[in-house]
Amino acid sequence: MATPKDPDRLILPVSSRDHAQGNPSAKITLVQYGDYQCPRCYAAHCILPSIQQLLDQQIRFVFRHFPQPHIHPEAYHAAEAAEAAASQNKFWEMHTHLLEHQSHLADSNLVRYAIALYLDVNQFLHEMSTDSHVARIQTDINSGLQSGVIKTPTFFINGQKYDDSCSTEGLLEAVLELNQMQ
Repeated sequence: MATPKDPDRLILPVSSRDHAQGNPSAKITLVQYGDYQCPRCYAAHCILPSIQQLLDQQIRFVFRHFPQPHIHPEAYHAAEAAEAAASQNKFWEMHTHLLEHQSHLADSNLVRYAIALYLDVNQFLHEMSTDSHVARIQTDINSGLQSGVIKTPTFFINGQKYDDSCSTEGLLEAVLELNQMQ
């Protein structure tokens, strides 16, 4: 188990391995460590489009996995489903679907979501059954632990940990304030 190196800074820099939306050269990068069964992650998911719309090309959003199976038993498989969808260029579609259907993340539901997103279901099932994406998810978890993540959602704004990750309204204010300062 990784131990925190700097609980206030993002240890693993954002790179091409990450799932990102927005301008790669944006002046603000917002990184979220999230869990698909976490109600607060859903609340954040609902406010993020507003932040993205307000800041347009000035913000890039990155999602990293931090499933907490001791609290949310289906979250890890949901993260694997998101990665299996990513291998077919449908990460964000699956990401949204998982967050919007948090109470229905059993394996049978994940397959239904893959069908609904027109994924190659045989490939999806193969990747899910062979743990093809476990290493990637574990890298996200380890980088989160090294950066001091202990709960979801946890956000980093330009590499600095946002102190009140439970307040989505505060997150909007913090991002807008940083945008005005830059």
